[in-house]
Amino acid sequence: MINIGEAARRSGVSAKMVRHYESLGLLPKVARTDSGYRLYSDADVHTLRFIKRGRELGFSMEEIGELVGLWQNRRRASASVRKIAQKHADDLGERIAQMQAMQRTLKHLIHCCAGDDRPDCPILDDLAAGSH
Repeated sequence: MINIGEAARRSGVSAKMVRHYESLGLLPKVARTDSGYRLYSDADVHTLRFIKRGRELGFSMEEIGELVGLWQNRRRASASVRKIAQKHADDLGERIAQMQAMQRTLKHLIHCCAGDDRPDCPILDDLAAGSH
C-alpha cells in the first residue's frame, strides 16, 4: 500500500485528480491509515493509469466510468466497449468537421481583410452580423 503522493507519481495523475476520481466513484473506496491518510494498492494505480489514458483519448468522465466498470467486469461483452468507443469516435469526427468549417470561414475572412490602416474589416463585420 502506498500514499496518495506515490500513487499520483506512479500513475502520472495529480493528487488532486486522484481525490477527484475517487469522489466520482471511479476508484473503489481506498483504505485509510488510523490517522485518515489514504492508502492505494497497485490495482488502484493501474486504474488511475486507465483513467488517465481514457482522458488522453478524450473520453468523458461518464464514459470512463462505464469503461472502468466494463474493464473490471471479466464477463463483459466487448460489444459494449466497442459501442462506447464508436460513439466517441463519431462525436470526435463531428467536432473535427465543425472545427474545420470554422477554420475555413476564418481563413476566408482573413483573406478578405486588407490588414491595412483603413478601419473597415470583414472579420469584424462578420462577427457583428452574428451567425449566418
